[in-house]
Amino acid sequence: MATCGEVLVKLLEAYGVEQVFGIPGVHTVELYCGLASSPINHVTPRHEQGAGFMADGYARTSGKPGVCFIITGPGMTNITTAMGQAYADSIPMLVISSVQSRSQLGGGRGKLHELPNQSALVAGVAAFSHTLMSAAELPGVLARAFALFQAGRPRPVHIEIPLDVLVENADALLTSQPVSIARPGAAPAALEQMSQRLIEAKRPLILAGGGAIDAAPALLQLAERLGAPVALTINAKGMLPASHPLLIGSTQTLVATRALVAEADVVLAIGTELAETDYDVTFAGGFEIPGALLRIDIDPDQTVRNYPPALALVADAQLATEALLARISAQTLPEREAEWGAARAKRLNTELAAVWDEPTRAQTHFLQTVFDVLPNAVCVGDSTQPVYTGNLTFNPDQPRRWFNSSTGYGTLGYALPAAIGAWLGRTANGQQPGPVVCLIGDGGLQFTLPELASAVEARTPIIVLLWNNQGYGEIKKYMLNRDIEPVGVDIYTPDLVGAAKALGCTALAVEGEAQLRAALVSAAERQGPTVIEIDEQLWQQALAL
Repeated sequence: MATCGEVLVKLLEAYGVEQVFGIPGVHTVELYCGLASSPINHVTPRHEQGAGFMADGYARTSGKPGVCFIITGPGMTNITTAMGQAYADSIPMLVISSVQSRSQLGGGRGKLHELPNQSALVAGVAAFSHTLMSAAELPGVLARAFALFQAGRPRPVHIEIPLDVLVENADALLTSQPVSIARPGAAPAALEQMSQRLIEAKRPLILAGGGAIDAAPALLQLAERLGAPVALTINAKGMLPASHPLLIGSTQTLVATRALVAEADVVLAIGTELAETDYDVTFAGGFEIPGALLRIDIDPDQTVRNYPPALALVADAQLATEALLARISAQTLPEREAEWGAARAKRLNTELAAVWDEPTRAQTHFLQTVFDVLPNAVCVGDSTQPVYTGNLTFNPDQPRRWFNSSTGYGTLGYALPAAIGAWLGRTANGQQPGPVVCLIGDGGLQFTLPELASAVEARTPIIVLLWNNQGYGEIKKYMLNRDIEPVGVDIYTPDLVGAAKALGCTALAVEGEAQLRAALVSAAERQGPTVIEIDEQLWQQALAL
């Protein structure tokens, strides 16, 4: 007899799942019964929050949903923070948990791991949460989840399976087949209107978000055809090469970039919420789009939020961008203003380069050094000073190479477990794994420090760049800027190099660029994780010499 738990694993295999993250518990052993004979790889984090962050990182580099097996109660409350980050950034994640037997749901009898209503608790950080009331429902609910991942706005999905359903006879489901859903194309009438607006524009501009990341080749050609400067959100970095003359980066929080956006007569926004952490991380307000706003998004609800459009198109970003490009390429475009396009983007970039302060320059040089030594690296960032700096000043040459938790939900401790998942994701779909760098502060690392042991166990050779400023440096700076006496930010910082060694990692501290370069070269040749500590003050002093 095949139980529901065993059939679930078979169905996940059929949907192409190759990786699961989770911590086995007495309420999930039936899932692991099926996993033991499966080709699906399993990684055990040291906390369920780590499982969620690993799944997030895996999804971002592989393009496939990250999958977690989670126990009832504390397992689910632990993972909700990671689900919140994935929800905010539209990352596909499938969280499968156990729950009390059907007759015990909501009973309040003090059962192990009992919550009054686990599904309701999780619903706020999930596209949907479904309680499987019989094994027969399993193929249908999985189809619903993967339909969302394949053709909708991807976000976490939670499926909870009562303990008695997990062990139900599910032999009849062994022949169930996965569904495959095509993403929606663009409506011809809307395409025609949108293309005409762009053709007639004197000063067109493109704002692209993480939802457009698969449209990068077409978007590059569209921008060049229109002569439109391109601004990217943090999650869209790399959609244009760093040296492209139309790229204005992710600097929409700055006055000069906002002035350029305000000059545009037509703005095309693709796959972006136009939200606070995309364009206004300083919380100062003032980002305006006075020109005609055209929006393309997979989510109809999102097309009218934050900034109402003159015209909106609900479609897959890649299909819509390719269709726009085809229409616009077939027509003769009028003359653009001579000082627009690449000329205007160059003027902005020159202006911005002149205003960076010394700490910003030092941190930018640090990032450039890392990518100079490891040009093929993926950088997974936390909420830490060099990450905030890189969000403004650094541009990778390819998408899916720079992402972090300083946007959206804004969690601390994200980068370490997410980097583990990102490395595993780089091996998915037959890809050759490349370096994965975790950029994290000393404060953030202490949130998820035990996951270094997970990295050792999973043999993931991630490179942890520990930016040590002896506390919560970014928050301290924010307090000082607001004339608030710093409280709670100068925390005790332990010997993190020693702790990393105790957890099985190679670990060392470096001073200056030469030592960093040598350490990165050695770390890239290692089979296991490496922690490299950079003291913020020493780095800045070394550059000043």
